[in-house]
Amino acid sequence: MNVNEAQAAIEAILFSLGNAVSISKLAEIIEQDKETTKKILNTMIDNYMIESRGIHLIELEGSYQLCTKREYYEFVKRATNKTIKFELTEVVIETLSIIAYKQPVTKLHIEKIRGVKSDHAVNKLVEFGLVEEKGRMDTPGRPILFGTTEAFLRNFGLSTTDDLPIIGENQLQSIKNEVEKEMQLSFDSDSDGEEE
Repeated sequence: MNVNEAQAAIEAILFSLGNAVSISKLAEIIEQDKETTKKILNTMIDNYMIESRGIHLIELEGSYQLCTKREYYEFVKRATNKTIKFELTEVVIETLSIIAYKQPVTKLHIEKIRGVKSDHAVNKLVEFGLVEEKGRMDTPGRPILFGTTEAFLRNFGLSTTDDLPIIGENQLQSIKNEVEKEMQLSFDSDSDGEEE
């Protein structure tokens, strides 16, 4: 199989399946080693970016998927009359950030970081397909471990979670100060209510 045939085969597979397919599976199907398959996929990614096409090829943690380019989403929406709308409130974004940076993580750990119950936010993220169960912790009660999904990577334009922005020491201290300030305001508010 020459390179053009391999590219055509990969394109047909990804188009037909619709989901992400691992590089190992693609290499097996086109009867090439992983390194050769990776080179073919990288060439395809470059070609999709250069050409005026409505789709592009993305990598998601060692798997590949064909997706609509963002600039053509409105046309797809018109054709299907469907809109998937995520309402990411500050609470949901905060919870998603904790899961993304700390995964796999339990709900209890998320709540310790946030200082409040997080059931609703975690459930919303699961509903939106941005977070999923990644297994269970091997401790009493076997709490569920949560982590991000391929949909999270796709929606935030990441190939892997390693692409998440690194939070520097100054940013971390600023966040800590903000949280302490909010907690103090909340405490003061609760104290005022008790005096009445």
